[in-house]
Amino acid sequence: MAQRLRTIAAMGTLYLVRHGQASFGAANYDQLSPRGLEQAQRLGAYWRARGLRFDAVLTGTLQRHAQTLAGIGEALGPLPPAQALPGLDEYDSLALIRAIHTAPLAKPDTPELFRQHFRILCDALAQWMGGTISPQGMPSWEDFSSGVHAALDLVRRAHAGQNVLLVSSGGPISTAVGQVLGTSPEVTIALNMRIRNSAVTEFSISPKRLMLQTFNTLPHLDAPEHAALVTHA
Repeated sequence: MAQRLRTIAAMGTLYLVRHGQASFGAANYDQLSPRGLEQAQRLGAYWRARGLRFDAVLTGTLQRHAQTLAGIGEALGPLPPAQALPGLDEYDSLALIRAIHTAPLAKPDTPELFRQHFRILCDALAQWMGGTISPQGMPSWEDFSSGVHAALDLVRRAHAGQNVLLVSSGGPISTAVGQVLGTSPEVTIALNMRIRNSAVTEFSISPKRLMLQTFNTLPHLDAPEHAALVTHA
């Protein structure tokens, strides 16, 4: 019993946050929309109202990660300096699609074209994860997955007993969940497609392992008046 109590006391929580809504379909996707910024600010305000504070912050290196973190901090209050890790950057969805569909795709500005875009992306992800395609300018799946694993290992080794904020994208977050749960590639892809903008996934942190507590939650947007702020892309 004493050992169990010591283990519980040593645990912290890792909060993995997907970036707010970016600019899907625009020339530069890597830019939060006004709605995406509001999502981040509402998350920060939600945590502030509950007195949550963070001991460490990790992010990817993309602009939408930095903008999401800034929006959270604007409403939450001062955050520790962020450690930016390239291993938390998203895969290149356009490079993946081009690897299996060489003809240009129409801009996904209708529901059917939107669904087509993500059907092709899921197929490309499966082939990339299976090692049958090597999209131009992208790492192998093994290297991408290793970057996520290294970030989780850093959290486990350096931040047990602390609250850690990690701001990234759907690909790395679903990969992290897949690694912790030992899911198949097909399940990891399905998880990836379900993660909503500014959604929170929580892992408990102990020196030995990470354990899933929650997945893809939006407690800061659960009021009916915030329904229009729930987005996926």
